[in-house]
Amino acid sequence: MTVSAQDRARKIKIVLFDVDGVFTDGGIWIIPVPVVVDGTLTSKAVEAKGYNAHDGTAISLARLGGLKCGIITKRISETVALRARDLKLEFVYQGKAFKMQAVREIMAQSGVALDEIAYVGDDVIDLPVMRECGLAIAVANARERVKAEAHYVTPNRGGQGGARDAVEFILEAQGTLDKCIDAYIDEDNPISPSMDIGKGGV
Repeated sequence: MTVSAQDRARKIKIVLFDVDGVFTDGGIWIIPVPVVVDGTLTSKAVEAKGYNAHDGTAISLARLGGLKCGIITKRISETVALRARDLKLEFVYQGKAFKMQAVREIMAQSGVALDEIAYVGDDVIDLPVMRECGLAIAVANARERVKAEAHYVTPNRGGQGGARDAVEFILEAQGTLDKCIDAYIDEDNPISPSMDIGKGGV
């Protein structure tokens, strides 16, 4: 019997995301910055990425819904570390070419099963996790073979609200989306204002 994406979503306790192409549009900007080394003027490369505020709100909504969130990415970037700190993500794994290694660590740490984990990806490096986890989600800009193996494909692209779509799909299936939104915008709720007040890494 085929299990629907909604049924899979009802079991989810942890949502994990790739970064490039999911939290961003996949673009990576390498900016040369002048530095002086041993008295010689040279330059070093600084990496920059663009993130979407809608996806930041998604993390707060997920937390209000009782979900934990994290990222697993092959690249190592200070911008990712800053954004993860900004969003107060529970799980942050960089430099992971084989992402199931990180998933197994998260399972051991959190006591969750594979069918309680959702993963949001866009490229073939994400397939091993997507094939094993409870709910595999591809963003709209994902490679076609990744979308073909996903249980759900978001209406929006990575970096343009795709991560938000994924979280809202899960919360909707769990029957908590409206409650989470109400809590997020309730000025008397002491929890939600402190969740995602980003300081830009400052």
